[in-house]
Amino acid sequence: MSFKIYTRTGDSGDTGLFGGGRVPKDHPRVAAYGDVDELNSVLGVVRATAPTEFHDALLETIQRDLFSIGGHLATPDPDKVRAALAKAELSPSRITLFEETMDGADAELEPLKAFILPGGSAKAAALHLARTVCRRTERSIVHLAATDEVPELFIIYINRLSDLLFTLARVANHRAGVGDVTW
Repeated sequence: MSFKIYTRTGDSGDTGLFGGGRVPKDHPRVAAYGDVDELNSVLGVVRATAPTEFHDALLETIQRDLFSIGGHLATPDPDKVRAALAKAELSPSRITLFEETMDGADAELEPLKAFILPGGSAKAAALHLARTVCRRTERSIVHLAATDEVPELFIIYINRLSDLLFTLARVANHRAGVGDVTW
């Protein structure tokens, strides 16, 4: 059976949510999972940017986590689709993994003594772009959490992820022989 990518159901400016219901396309829930989707796409660019082996397994895991987060954010009533969301569970161990990765990177890097300008190698520039999209994603999720239930772990995950992306950008520059440019 073949499905068309277009449905025409959103032509009036609203969209369907996972588990039922429709909201305007500018609803905070749609903004939050849309920003998660954009972050996931930017991470795809990061992974495709040389050197492609640089933390690739970790970045792929993060992309899978973001699909899980997006699925949950697109679901206003998780009880209706609990079975479908079961495979989208996010473990707090991811936060520990991010922190351990950053701690390992700190041993490789000079201590940070000033703000740095985003850029350097292509890999680092892509990671900095991902970091800024991650920060916007965090703002969108926090905005949604002001009115709707959002798992606290999602906010912590996205916050720590932006720190990780910043650190990985510095490591990418260091390994490419490109120093941080301070402000």
